[in-house]
Amino acid sequence: MEIINYTDEHHEYRQRFRSFLETDILPHKNQWDNAQLIPKDIWKKLGKNGFLCPTVEKAYGGAGQDFLYSVIVIEEIARANYLGLFAYLHSEVVVPYITAYATEAQKMAYLPGCVVGDIITAVAMTEPDAGSDLASMVTTAVEQDDHIIINGSKTFISNGVNCDLIVLAARDPQEKNPHKAISLFLVEADTPGLKKGVQFEKMGMHSQDTTELFFNNCKIPVSGRLGPKGAGFKLLMNKLQQERLVCAVSAVACSEFCLEWTVNYFRQALADKSHLARSQASQFALAEMVTELKMEKAFVNGLVLSHMAGENVILETSMAKFSTTDSAKRISSRCMDLLEEMGGIEGNCPLVDAFNDVRVLSIYAGTNEIMKQIIAKELLSSSKSLC
Repeated sequence: MEIINYTDEHHEYRQRFRSFLETDILPHKNQWDNAQLIPKDIWKKLGKNGFLCPTVEKAYGGAGQDFLYSVIVIEEIARANYLGLFAYLHSEVVVPYITAYATEAQKMAYLPGCVVGDIITAVAMTEPDAGSDLASMVTTAVEQDDHIIINGSKTFISNGVNCDLIVLAARDPQEKNPHKAISLFLVEADTPGLKKGVQFEKMGMHSQDTTELFFNNCKIPVSGRLGPKGAGFKLLMNKLQQERLVCAVSAVACSEFCLEWTVNYFRQALADKSHLARSQASQFALAEMVTELKMEKAFVNGLVLSHMAGENVILETSMAKFSTTDSAKRISSRCMDLLEEMGGIEGNCPLVDAFNDVRVLSIYAGTNEIMKQIIAKELLSSSKSLC
């Protein structure tokens, strides 16, 4: 059952990216995991081959392709079992803030570099004491003459080490309304007063760089503001639909990888007349997980089409985000269980990496508890039919 009708051009792009992963990326995975960083020249290779920011308009150096090209990149990275290559954070989460809210001058200054990989982006929202509550952030942005002075810190910043450009959320301390106090800013990484902290050592996604950012009287021009003053909270909320959909697409593809690998392992075990594959409990577990995954993929693919059509599906993407990421954790864990001792041997069993990598999916883009709050609030405050 195909919900999304990919064109021949889509299929060619998928095959080209899959080949690129196999030849230019995966042979170096262990090296980059150990270094906890993907070299910047790899970002430039991604850009040169058209695998960054595929939806950016041609006027700014992009290919002007549809969102399905982005979905293909997300899926193939997950199916390659390499979430540490977190290129779609740049392409599908951060850069869309620039394409949607930047001035023409800002777009011309930054988007061509983002497309070719010369500029790597990060978004800085989370703070040590604020967590998922963006309205309680304390990093300040004070306007003085023709400059803005930024003070504070951000944490858990993905691409934080490699980034050249940061979409920063900060608040005006003079504004008492917490939602109207927040604005967005474009901060170049070499701006005086900005310091990158020590890189975090994470459970998974080892080659994806994550760090803290510190702002000490960091001065940027007023022209560095992204979007209207005081509209930051609204602009962040407007982009959460795509961010959470991206997370759900990735989670489904991660689950597909785990199940395909496990099923293939069991097929070989069955051919070898192993007791492992003849276990009814194991066979039922596989049947249950595949059925669950098929239904979730149909739901997510439907949301992809709705999103491309410009529909407001923030409620449904919140559902998809928490459901698919919980499933990815459960499926990766259950598949490892089915393999018995084999399931815990790092290096021999790729599910170990998958298990470690998918753990964070339920945390970023808003924790799954936040997703449930959003869903419950909408259900209880609306008279709309559930069907």
